[in-house]
Amino acid sequence: MHTGRAPTRAVLTAELGVTRATAGAVAAELESLGLIRVDTKPTVVSGAQGRPSHRLTIDPDGPVVLAAQVHADGFRAALVGLGGHIVATTPACMTVPADPAHILGLVVEAGAELLKSTGRLCLGAGLAVPSAVAEPDGLALNPLHLAWPAGAPVERIFAEQLAVYGVVGPDGHPAASFVGNDVNVAALAEHRHGAGLGAQHLLVVATGHRGVGGALVVNGRLYTGSSGLALEVGHLTVNPAGRPCHCGSRGCLDVEVDPLVFLQECGRDPGPEVSLLDDCARLLREEYHDSVVRGAAEALIDRLGLGLAGLVNVLNPDRIALGGLHRFLFEADPERLRAVVADRSLWGRSGSVPILSCTLDHNSLVGAAELAWQPVLDDPLEVLGAC
Repeated sequence: MHTGRAPTRAVLTAELGVTRATAGAVAAELESLGLIRVDTKPTVVSGAQGRPSHRLTIDPDGPVVLAAQVHADGFRAALVGLGGHIVATTPACMTVPADPAHILGLVVEAGAELLKSTGRLCLGAGLAVPSAVAEPDGLALNPLHLAWPAGAPVERIFAEQLAVYGVVGPDGHPAASFVGNDVNVAALAEHRHGAGLGAQHLLVVATGHRGVGGALVVNGRLYTGSSGLALEVGHLTVNPAGRPCHCGSRGCLDVEVDPLVFLQECGRDPGPEVSLLDDCARLLREEYHDSVVRGAAEALIDRLGLGLAGLVNVLNPDRIALGGLHRFLFEADPERLRAVVADRSLWGRSGSVPILSCTLDHNSLVGAAELAWQPVLDDPLEVLGAC
């Protein structure tokens, strides 16, 4: 079922490959679980033939999942309904402590307050972190822009904090928890609800508040490699004589095309009053006429284009979506970036790789929610049977 829009029962019938009667029974079951509403008397379209099909809409008062994102400037917690709709959210700007349990306790506490104030049923919890997350143990292997120790067991800590703050699922036990890399889950959200709709091989490259990440969604599934560590595109070299990188190399995307680098090349001192990303967005939207800002942007666009060209050659995506600073750079001068990718890549020269901006606000939050919603989508009766 398409969760981001309102299908008719006829659409549900076609997608499930079942009879109209069976589709009706499925819709009734989903309605009884509080996931959808069924309009049995939809407005008749003028000139339409036959009996109008029932319309299905996501129940705006239905259950939610707790979603959270930790980034270099703090965190954000939210309640997210079926279809990626953010019901309530609360941000916090702070220096992230070196103890993951401290920040994740604050994250879950904020989410628990949202659940209490809204009275919503919680079906699970998802967390996005700026690190590769090893599967199946949920270890944050390289939180380079946080002071966390390498290999921090963030999934276990997250689950423990859910228990501490009483965030429970339908069965009364602590809510099921899921953790993913922030760009990976952002790509999942864009594929389901944003710029990646309809793509078969979606490549997402984005900055968060610091660093560069990448993700690939193939036929609706995240490609994460053998242990969750694929698509660390931030460590592609785009300037061999460039800045030393945290990974031990030099001139990686991670240190050549991220928000801090852009501000430095613009000669701006990143102040504490706004996030690095917000400051970059303002410069590109309001001061692109300034020769220093424009020159810095063009240098970063060229480096980004070089990295994207290499990824196009290796991965052959049918669509590229850019987020964070990369989105703002692309929107400032789309033709320059397209030209660099076309000139430096084999497949890009054919013009067959569309480059788009990510379209979802807080896509890492929505993606973290998608991790928690997936078991419900796979088997709603199993998850909601205790209600």
